[in-house]
Amino acid sequence: MDAEKSLLQQIRDREREFAIKVETAKRETEAEITAAHQQAETIITEATKRGKTAAEELLNKETIITGAEVDRIKKEAADKAEAVRKNGEMHLQSAVAMITGYVINR
Repeated sequence: MDAEKSLLQQIRDREREFAIKVETAKRETEAEITAAHQQAETIITEATKRGKTAAEELLNKETIITGAEVDRIKKEAADKAEAVRKNGEMHLQSAVAMITGYVINR
């Protein structure tokens, strides 16, 4: 019976060893999962920062381009307005003469 107890004790000892190994593997796996989550968070945070920086750079670039286009359109409109004003001034006397002639002859 001593041999049987000894064998039973050996089995219990092996079970304890395996339980310790399983628990160790479980803790190591949980630590690896936690580290992977932290690494993923770091990657997401960094990607978000880079994305925001790229978006701000693009916005600034496009704002400058748009501002230049607005300035060009304003100058073009001012030039056209000046040309129309000068054309009107050139024809002002003949227009006044035509209107005056029309009024006098009626």
